[in-house]
Amino acid sequence: MTMLDRDGTALYHEDTGSLDPTLLFVHGWSCDHTYFAPQVEHFAHRHRVVTVDLRGHGRSDAPEQAYTAEVFADDLAWLCEQLAITQPVVVGHSMGCVVALELADRHPGLPSALVLVDPPPVMTKPPELRALLAGLVEGVGGEDHRTVRQAMIDGMFLLTSDPALKARVTSEMLQTPQHVAASAIDAALSWEGEAVLQALTVPTLFIGADRPSNDATVLRALNASITTGQTVGAGHFNQLEAPEQVNAMIERFLASLAR
Repeated sequence: MTMLDRDGTALYHEDTGSLDPTLLFVHGWSCDHTYFAPQVEHFAHRHRVVTVDLRGHGRSDAPEQAYTAEVFADDLAWLCEQLAITQPVVVGHSMGCVVALELADRHPGLPSALVLVDPPPVMTKPPELRALLAGLVEGVGGEDHRTVRQAMIDGMFLLTSDPALKARVTSEMLQTPQHVAASAIDAALSWEGEAVLQALTVPTLFIGADRPSNDATVLRALNASITTGQTVGAGHFNQLEAPEQVNAMIERFLASLAR
C-alpha cells in the first residue's frame, strides 16, 4: 500500500528494504519522492528506505491550506507511526531539510540522526536577506509566478549542469500547484532555526552544494553534533547531479553512527 489517508488527505509513500536503520527521505520544494532515486537505489539493499510525497506534492493530495514546516513535520511523524518506523535517519533536501529539523524539534526522540542536503538559509537572517527572500515569496504568489519560479529554478543549477536534467526538473517543479508552491516557499525561506540547531542532540550531517547557503564554519561552531561536507561540481540538486559524492558521504556518516 502506497497511499495512507490522514484526516481526508491522501499521502503517498514508497517503502522498500528491511534493515536498520531506516532511512526516511524528504524531498524539497515543488519536488517529490523521485528526487532521491539514486539514493534509494544505492541504500535499499542494506537499509529500509522510505520516500514520501509531502502533502501538496507529487501524488499526495493538495488541499487549500497553509503548507508549513510544522504541518509537514507532523505528517512525517504520523507516517512513521503508521508504518512502525522507529528512530529513522531522516535525509532532507532543500525545504526537506527544514522539515527534518522541524521534525527533530517537534518530535524529539523520533529521528536518530539527520542528513541535510543543501538546505536553504537556516540561521537567523539579516534584514537585507529577509527582504530579498520576501520578494521571492511574493513573486511566487503573484500573477507572474511561473516566470519567478523558473528563474528561481534556473539559479539552482550551474552553467555546467546537465541541460536534460535541468529541463526535466524545471518542468516537474512548475507542475506543483501555485497555492502549494507559494505557501511552501514562504515556510522554507522564512524559517529560522538557530535555536533548533543549537538544541539538536542527534548527529547531523550537512552536505552543501557548490554554492551553499549556510556557512559550514558557523554551523560547526553552533553545535558539536553537526558535521559538514560539500560536493564538488554540482548545484543545488547535488543528490541527482553528483550522487556518488552524496551517497559516499551518507554512507560514511552511517558508519560513524554504528561505532
